[in-house]
Amino acid sequence: MYSLTSTASTKNMLKTGLCALFLTAAACAHAGDSLDRIMNTQVIRIANTQTSPPWSMLGADNKPTGYDVAVAKELAKRMGVAKVEFVADTYKNFVSGLKTSKYDLVMNDLTPTTERKKQIDFSIPYGVEQFRIFVHKKDTDIVDQATLAGKRVGVSSGSSNESWSRAHLTNSDIRTYDNGSLIFRDLAIGRIDAVIISHFGGMKYANANNVPTKEVGQPLTYQLAAAGLAKNQPELLAAVNKGLESMLKDGTIEKLSKEFVGADYAMLESIEKAKAEIAAASGN
Repeated sequence: MYSLTSTASTKNMLKTGLCALFLTAAACAHAGDSLDRIMNTQVIRIANTQTSPPWSMLGADNKPTGYDVAVAKELAKRMGVAKVEFVADTYKNFVSGLKTSKYDLVMNDLTPTTERKKQIDFSIPYGVEQFRIFVHKKDTDIVDQATLAGKRVGVSSGSSNESWSRAHLTNSDIRTYDNGSLIFRDLAIGRIDAVIISHFGGMKYANANNVPTKEVGQPLTYQLAAAGLAKNQPELLAAVNKGLESMLKDGTIEKLSKEFVGADYAMLESIEKAKAEIAAASGN
């Protein structure tokens, strides 16, 4: 029902011939649109951290689960791809991983920032986050963004949390972590004073690590999430967008967000709100 019509075999024969004539073996491996290989092998490689609930994490069976994982599996079905191969990696490696063909997509609450757009492409958004300040429950000094001046602030390395914090918290001591759980562990023992993270991610980490935390101040920013892919992949991008659009329209995205993110969370409404706020901020 959702399979994409493809003439991948014919196109592959032509591209293979051109590769043999004009390109080195290494260059041939990266030539053309990766959708052809995906459809021929029936395997799509999708990266996520597997350590960032509720977006991606390991379940009780030690297999990837979470909102982005569920969306990725459904997307593959709608693209007509039989198997998803999940690749564990970190935010700081996602861009380079795509550029070196380590995987085909990144689906892990990935924000299409201006800097990332210079290096990779993004699908239409299928998620959104509001980023908040988390502090220890006993903390009375930090109440909003202004009171973070001079404080030690933990963020996920290579994430949009880090880039936003470095741009807007210039008077804070920004400390990076590869694992979100470690940030909250250090918050619990007083090595850092605050954490900048998404509302849902922060709540999950805090609960999983039994850290007595609280959110303070208003949301710092809204950030859309989209699938990242290497540049110059128009066929793959079109296929991903077609699949995501159908999931947005038929209620699948809303259903999965309630299952993994929160029963009361209105994903579509939040996406539209984020789009409006981003447009207003950019003057469009």
